[in-house]
Amino acid sequence: MADLSGCQKDGKKILIVGSGGREHALAWKINQSTSCQKLFVAPGNAGTEQWNVPIKANELDALVDFAKDEGIDLTVVGPEEPLSLGIVNAFQAAGLRVFGPSGAAATLESSKAFAKEIMVQAKVPTADYRTFTEKSEAERYIRQTGAPIVIKADGLAAGKGVIVAATLEEAFEGIETIMGGAFGAAGDKVVVEEFLEGQEVSLLCFCDGEKALPMTPVQDHKRALDGDMGLNTGGMGTYSPPPFWTKALEQEVIDTIAQPTLSVMRQRGTPFTGVLFLGLMITAKGPKLLEYNVRFGDPETQVVMTLLKSDLIPIFEACIDGKLSEVKVEWHDGTALCVVMAAPGYPGEYRKGIPISLTVTQENQVVFHAGTEMEDGKLVSSGGRVLGVTVRDASIAAARENVYALVDSIDFPDAHFRTDIGIKGLNM
Repeated sequence: MADLSGCQKDGKKILIVGSGGREHALAWKINQSTSCQKLFVAPGNAGTEQWNVPIKANELDALVDFAKDEGIDLTVVGPEEPLSLGIVNAFQAAGLRVFGPSGAAATLESSKAFAKEIMVQAKVPTADYRTFTEKSEAERYIRQTGAPIVIKADGLAAGKGVIVAATLEEAFEGIETIMGGAFGAAGDKVVVEEFLEGQEVSLLCFCDGEKALPMTPVQDHKRALDGDMGLNTGGMGTYSPPPFWTKALEQEVIDTIAQPTLSVMRQRGTPFTGVLFLGLMITAKGPKLLEYNVRFGDPETQVVMTLLKSDLIPIFEACIDGKLSEVKVEWHDGTALCVVMAAPGYPGEYRKGIPISLTVTQENQVVFHAGTEMEDGKLVSSGGRVLGVTVRDASIAAARENVYALVDSIDFPDAHFRTDIGIKGLNM
């Protein structure tokens, strides 16, 4: 898709922190804003090369210094790690405007156990659970409860610390994997949850501490292989909106989950500002919350930004200023669909440095870069999830046809991708 107007001379200087597909999607959208004068992405990837700054997302002091030196008007934080490290607190202490939750509020994602405590306090509908720090106690509980059952690493695990165990054997293996060091300190504590059945969906909400304003709902595809088989990943593709979603369901989620969460966080003295990502299961008894994330998802952001009609910068400003009730957000009609092209071997050991060649020719197509870099003037892979091939079209069927034609046109030897993104939406 075209970049439309591009940044304006009399607008703001914007800094995006991060290097993935999410950050490229945010940069793509922000670059269209009439509120943007100049854009920076730290550290970025090959897709954001024209805006890149060589500062890593966890180098908080260097990012603060850069923002001060450049006169940055607004910083938008993408990944969970700098948020959990307190980047928002650091920027605010320096008198800089920043979009995202404080370090304390970001604990909603950095600790699954804390998140469950908030759910209970807010009376949010969720799965029954227990928290354990000892493998033997967790195994004893699993043996008593039975399978299927869900095992979660308490801390941050790049979207891979959740194991849905169909059998007791898989559950015990999951406990051994998580608490045995696969995710480092993130696995020192585990949350063992009731298995919920239904339609899984993600609802991201803009938040200003008091109000939650929902974005378009998204269905992710977490497993590595078609048919939701294989290992868990950071996400192999998304589409939006799913056919089962209704305004009534959206209002129920806001009333029973989002707003009570914001209320409790405010009461605790840690008001939540930024993006509250609700991982939901729509069960026969209604929506239940699986997890919170505290930032834009990846690859959810790719389809959300593609469908967002409104200018993004004023929404961020309203969240920071506590004026979200004054904002009206508009969305494009139709469907957006994203297929992740990953390096061969992902989510296990994968190759890097694979040369890639691509051309986008249609207005409704965009390829968001994730694990890419420029090497001797040529585009090569540098990570596990490499490209987010995204289209907006009139329907799920049309978007699928369009996106897979674009995937087929990309020269990315031995790329791994799912061929069934969006199929579940066609079958509803």
